[in-house]
Amino acid sequence: MIKKYPHNKKGEMLIYLLIIVSLFAVMMLPVINNLALKTKVTASTVASEQALQIAEAGINYYQWHLAHFPTDYYDGNAATSTGPYVHTYTDLDNQTVLGKYSLTITPPSTGSTIVTIQSTGATAAYPGVTRTITAKYGIPSLAQYSFLSNDVIWIGNNENISGLMQSNNGIRFDGTTNAAVESAKATYTCPSTQGSPCPATENGVWGGASQTTQSFWTYPVPSVDFSSITSSLATMENSAETSGIFLPPSNAQGYSLVFLSNGTVNIYKVTSLTSNPTGWDVYNNPQNQYTDYNARTLLYNKAVPANGIIYIEDTTWVEGTVKGRVMVAAATLPYNPSTAPSIYIPNNLVYAAKDGTNALGLLAQNNIVVTYHAPSTIEIDAALVAQNGSAEFFYYPNDIKTTISIFGAIMTYGQWTWTWVDGSNNTVSGYNVTNDTYDGNLLYSPPPGFPLSTSGYQQLSWNSN
Repeated sequence: MIKKYPHNKKGEMLIYLLIIVSLFAVMMLPVINNLALKTKVTASTVASEQALQIAEAGINYYQWHLAHFPTDYYDGNAATSTGPYVHTYTDLDNQTVLGKYSLTITPPSTGSTIVTIQSTGATAAYPGVTRTITAKYGIPSLAQYSFLSNDVIWIGNNENISGLMQSNNGIRFDGTTNAAVESAKATYTCPSTQGSPCPATENGVWGGASQTTQSFWTYPVPSVDFSSITSSLATMENSAETSGIFLPPSNAQGYSLVFLSNGTVNIYKVTSLTSNPTGWDVYNNPQNQYTDYNARTLLYNKAVPANGIIYIEDTTWVEGTVKGRVMVAAATLPYNPSTAPSIYIPNNLVYAAKDGTNALGLLAQNNIVVTYHAPSTIEIDAALVAQNGSAEFFYYPNDIKTTISIFGAIMTYGQWTWTWVDGSNNTVSGYNVTNDTYDGNLLYSPPPGFPLSTSGYQQLSWNSN
């Protein structure tokens, strides 16, 4: 007799369950791994974003630091310190350390105001996940203006201007430009020196320029405090005496500087002048002085000083080819209008290269004058500052020259002109054609001692990895 045993359904179910669980585990393993990976990536992404924010906090901190200590590039440490400078980043609510940022500061190169700040941030939870931000900050010089005047300006129909122009008074503009033309006046009474129909009430900027050029006109705008373009002459004098070139009163006619393309300068004492007829300045005052040197005595040839400062307590003539970064200041302290010296430009004054490596500032306590015997076609590469006077070519009847080209910037307290015209806008004296080209390198790499804007550091670039 055959015995029949009952079927074990529970065992069968267990086997099926194990098979199903195994299959589910095999199928779900990639899903679980993918979820784990995504969780890890999400955590890493969050840590990366937090690290970026911590790095940005480092940039913001050093921007604040420069605002209060504008020449400290060492985070309060000795100037021999090289960094990097590490700071903890703390939650101020509960004083929990969230991470750290590390700062590397690159000071401005010689002749520049641009500081480079590199900040690397990381969280405390994921110190291996870092983000880096590199930002550049610079202080603009007052050479942000191609032309700045405290008095009225007249741009004739043969004059071409490049770069920002501003007057604290009114502007008659008949020429061409590629940048803003700004006046601090909504309206003003134009003087007769600005031609017909003056005197009359005109807009802050007006004239016969094309509609395209008129689109650049803006008025009124805030005036510029002209005293802010005054460099510290006392500081410059001290710098010249200690490590620059200092020239006391000549007891003659003044000094002649001739720059050479090898980075040196010939310095002469001027012993006699060449005659010229009486001229008239921009305010119709007769000028009986002779503007050109005749006889000179060579004192010495010298390399442009490392600090770039040449300070002269006498009338100064400047010409030649400039290699290097130089500021020529002609001044006597304390200021006296009757003895304040002028700077004369008797010949071409150019850079060895217009690549930003060369810069010249001419700061005259009185006028900057292109001389009577200057060539008919002349180029001047420089930032010109007539601190209390004008940048001008005197009016000599029927003395008409061809072209003057300026590469740089012009700042003049008084009226300015290289060209004299009659009521019909015809040239009657001076340069028939004027080309003013703004040197953009002057904005953040001005000549030594050149006045800087009071705006402080401005962000120039920002990028992250």
